[in-house]
Amino acid sequence: MMEYAVMPSALGDIVLRAESDHLTGAFFHDQRHFPPSIKGPFIPAEQSPSDIIRQACEQIEAYLAGERQRFELALSLPGSPFQQRVWQRLEEIGFGEVMSYGALARALGLSRGHARAVGSAVGRNPVSMIVPCHRVVAGSGGLTGYAGGLARKAHLLALEGRPEGSAALRQIEGEHHLTAGIERLQ
Repeated sequence: MMEYAVMPSALGDIVLRAESDHLTGAFFHDQRHFPPSIKGPFIPAEQSPSDIIRQACEQIEAYLAGERQRFELALSLPGSPFQQRVWQRLEEIGFGEVMSYGALARALGLSRGHARAVGSAVGRNPVSMIVPCHRVVAGSGGLTGYAGGLARKAHLLALEGRPEGSAALRQIEGEHHLTAGIERLQ
């Protein structure tokens, strides 16, 4: 039986999904690829009868507070064998490290030409942040693609001390101030 709960975070609400004793999903409420089968309302994660949901909530909160660098959760991720392979490799990218999509393809024994297919699998990761797909960047080092949005990706990388994340956050904040200023003038 699937269980669902929601936890608030500094990055927005996160919907947690569990089956048996395994976490099967952690989705930002407004992310791309949010499963359409998931419908609310949801109970608060800290009130969930599911141990794995409560553990995920605690570990995500600790990670976002800078108190945890690695997740230790029982996962069961629905996906194709290729997606499973990509997600397993993502777990090997350490806290504060990044890897390009092309390098990730090569690490999987594929040619650089497979970077787009690898990127597609990365984008379908059902537990973003926990399986650290935010640590995959463009070959140029720039931030591209994150189902939760580039602002969240930048925030997570900045949290891990990555200069790309801090620079992207400054740019995003600058664009936000510029847009807000233009809206006030209209």
